[in-house]
Amino acid sequence: MHSQTRVYYPYVSPFDPCPPMRVKTYVVPPNLFIGFQPPGLPQFSPPEALHHGVLWPSLYSPYEGRDRKGRERK
Repeated sequence: MHSQTRVYYPYVSPFDPCPPMRVKTYVVPPNLFIGFQPPGLPQFSPPEALHHGVLWPSLYSPYEGRDRKGRERK
C-alpha cells in the first residue's frame, strides 16, 4: 500500500522576514491509487463502516486533526 502522507521542502528566501518552515506535509486521498473499483473488494462490517466513514478499507484514510496551535489532538 502507498503512503498517504507526502513531504515537501518549500523555498526559503534569504530575504524572508518570517522564520522558515523547513518541512511541510500533506495527505493524498487513497482514491488516487485506485483507477476503478474492482469487484470483490473487502468491506468493513456495518458498525465499523459507520465508525470509519467508508465501506471499503482500501479507501479509508485516517484523519489526524490538530488544534489551533498546531498540536495533535488526542
